[in-house]
Amino acid sequence: MRCGILSDIKFTKDNLNECLKELAKEFRKANGKHVRAEIILVGGASILVNYDFRQMTYDIDAVTYTNSAIKDVINRVGDRLGLPNGWLNADFTRTTSYTSKISQFSKYYKTFLNVLEVRTISSEYLIVMKLMSGRQYKNDLSDIIGILIEQKNMGDTITFDRIKYATKEMYGDYDCLPKSSRDFIEEIFHTDDLQSLYEKTKIEESENKKILINFQEEYPSVLNGNNLEEILNTIKEKSKQL
Repeated sequence: MRCGILSDIKFTKDNLNECLKELAKEFRKANGKHVRAEIILVGGASILVNYDFRQMTYDIDAVTYTNSAIKDVINRVGDRLGLPNGWLNADFTRTTSYTSKISQFSKYYKTFLNVLEVRTISSEYLIVMKLMSGRQYKNDLSDIIGILIEQKNMGDTITFDRIKYATKEMYGDYDCLPKSSRDFIEEIFHTDDLQSLYEKTKIEESENKKILINFQEEYPSVLNGNNLEEILNTIKEKSKQL
């Protein structure tokens, strides 16, 4: 299953940059020094390069803007560095978080070897994307709180109105967000102690991940990207009734 739940590969900010440098090197080797490629990091990778509260991610979600040749380059770099297939992937573009407007809300990060421009998503736009995904078993919810904490510490407090406006910009309407995500973000803005909520949410996400791992071990090949939340919620409801 390509849900990142059982992945053992861990990317940090340092080795992420090294992988991107190797990607640029391989791309320049294959296409020459005058051909440019652009990628936009989203998800955990975007958290790593913009904030300090997350130390790792298990894969690199990105949108690529170049010819299909970069896919071969990604695979060659992965093979050479011993990374799993899909170490840098565009699976995100097939999820509800994806929008064709994403480039409008990205910001420049780095250019590697003058051929690979890397952009990222940050602040309220990254929060909105996390809300649209709203996975209870990964880091979506704790990431939202972490972003709010760090933005406040940087002197750029993100308000609820900014989040609503960003949602309308990216997806058309605030009500496009899942109800559970709307409930979650609205609860956050009625919370005085964000740090305690962050720690509590991290624990809950870790417990949810363990539930899904145990389920997969007992029922192989059942879990997929479409039923994870439903199965997780069903298991949790049954455990409450015991």
